[in-house]
Amino acid sequence: MDHTTPSLSRFSVDPAAHLRKDEEWLEKAWADPSTRVLTLEGGDVGAHDWKGVMFKQSRALVHDGALPELVLTGPGEAPEGERYLLGVEDGRAYFAVRASVPLTEGDDVRPASLREVGALLSDRDTGLLTRAVSLANWNATHGFCPACGSRTIAAEAGHVRICEAEGSEQYPRTDPAVIMLVHRERDGREEVLLGNNPRWGVANRFSVLAGFVEAGESLEQAVAREVAEEVGVVVERPRYLASQPWPFPRSLMVGYTARAVGETERADDEIGVSRWFTRAELAEATHRKEILLPGRVSIARTLIEHWYGAELPGEW
Repeated sequence: MDHTTPSLSRFSVDPAAHLRKDEEWLEKAWADPSTRVLTLEGGDVGAHDWKGVMFKQSRALVHDGALPELVLTGPGEAPEGERYLLGVEDGRAYFAVRASVPLTEGDDVRPASLREVGALLSDRDTGLLTRAVSLANWNATHGFCPACGSRTIAAEAGHVRICEAEGSEQYPRTDPAVIMLVHRERDGREEVLLGNNPRWGVANRFSVLAGFVEAGESLEQAVAREVAEEVGVVVERPRYLASQPWPFPRSLMVGYTARAVGETERADDEIGVSRWFTRAELAEATHRKEILLPGRVSIARTLIEHWYGAELPGEW
């Protein structure tokens, strides 16, 4: 088993960036009955709390079964809404539409969020849904120019927004965040550090550490700073492992491992409880449900199982 590819980093469809400005090709592709369309549930950003909007906009219809599959339709069956080109595979175009109406359940078909099914879908479907959710969240929250406040309109198949007054172009924003597995060797045993955030509301939920990159900071500097701030541990030699888009709303999670070499003063109380586990202790704690690990849709799970060397049971 590959323990280094995060679930939401899987994508088999060519993004076809060179075709986004080709209006003639886009219209022809939309008229082609072989084109497949993914419908996302829309939402009025001003009418809901932000978490509710993100959940709603991340939902698409899936066929229930042993493994879920996205419900893809032809352009003629797609609802009205903003269109986003997702890519091309074997000559077939894939689009997403952010609908203005709720999704409707049917026989063996139900709305599901990216968080729910992202780790269960095929490489193609996971990539399509992740990209669609990312574009939908960005377009839904960037309807006005940040410089002058005028309205913006979607262009280049949903990958650019243009200010109607100034003509300035806005591109999808991604917020870099580091997520790191801290480990050490003590008395001849390898140990991993996991923590619980009190805001999760569940005492046995444990995960690796994470935080956003600050202005003027490198990724490696962010790793060292966040670990020191959250748990009072000094680390060295941050080593990149993998990255994963996390469109809730627009993050890119960059995964590292880092070796603990000392202690320092903590700067915040985000992590309420932190514990060191050997591989044997981690296996026992998860099997007994003493702790629950992040779901497989998260790169946190990838980091933990990569260090452990195999799959572990249970998840949030």
